Amino acid sequence: MNNIGVLMTCPMFKYLEQELETRFNLIKLWNTEFLKKNSSSIKAVVGNTKVGADAELIDSLPNLEIVASYSVGLDKIDLDKCKERGIKVTNTPDVLTDDVADLAIGLTLAVLRKICVSDQFVRSGKWINGDFGLASKFSGKSVGIVGLGRIGSAIAKRAEAFDCLISYHSRSKKPNTNYKYYSNIVDLAANCEILIVACALTEETHHIVNRKVIDALGPKGILINIGRGAHVNEPEVVSALLEGRLGGAGLDVFENEPEVPEELLTLENVVLVPHVGSDTEETSKAMADLVISNLEAHFSDEPLLTPVL
Repeated sequence: MNNIGVLMTCPMFKYLEQELETRFNLIKLWNTEFLKKNSSSIKAVVGNTKVGADAELIDSLPNLEIVASYSVGLDKIDLDKCKERGIKVTNTPDVLTDDVADLAIGLTLAVLRKICVSDQFVRSGKWINGDFGLASKFSGKSVGIVGLGRIGSAIAKRAEAFDCLISYHSRSKKPNTNYKYYSNIVDLAANCEILIVACALTEETHHIVNRKVIDALGPKGILINIGRGAHVNEPEVVSALLEGRLGGAGLDVFENEPEVPEELLTLENVVLVPHVGSDTEETSKAMADLVISNLEAHFSDEPLLTPVL
């Protein structure tokens, strides 16, 4: 397969890059001149949450056969264009579920128990002058989850271990679950203390967390987003936090990554991490192996492991 051109859209996990180089003719999108000369040889694209495969890129590759996403999300891939061209699409579900769910719980604990602020309290030497003060408990809180798919379900399972009351909102009620279902996200927000966003990004879920949802969650409510930045109307979240209409937030994703609203940087009731939901050594390797296995299956005329299209 060394003669098959595979385009990597941006720098990713080094192991993935090395494995692709040993198996295929790896072409890097950031080397634009090389791309122009080799566009007809490219049969596969490997993208991620930063740079996927938009219509312009797809149209520039006349012999493209497959797009393999090094992520579970598909919002960076023009699926309609892929359907139109008969291009196959794969992603990396399941292998990253636990890590993302773990981070959702970690962010929740960090916000409620003020872990980051108390860490700085100790490091700055302020402890010698007095006690840190009180935080909020997580156990027993009511947790609302937006999107009860693989990741949402894994978050619910973890929250149950803290004796939390679980409810959720999704396009439809899920079978085989006793969690309370809300067909309206505003109603979900009004009936939970912690709102965790874990759905896929689509036209319908863009800015699904708006001012109405934020106000329903209220001044004691906590917003956790491990989905995509565009799930949340970011300026509304910022103003709600500054005005005390929202109790706190734990954010792994942002609307214009890597840019983060400056106002959030000084707020002690906000925990910010740089889109690292699946970024562990173990999961990154498993995701890379799945990308490679899908490509090898495709070019060997075997069934894809995780097909989307």
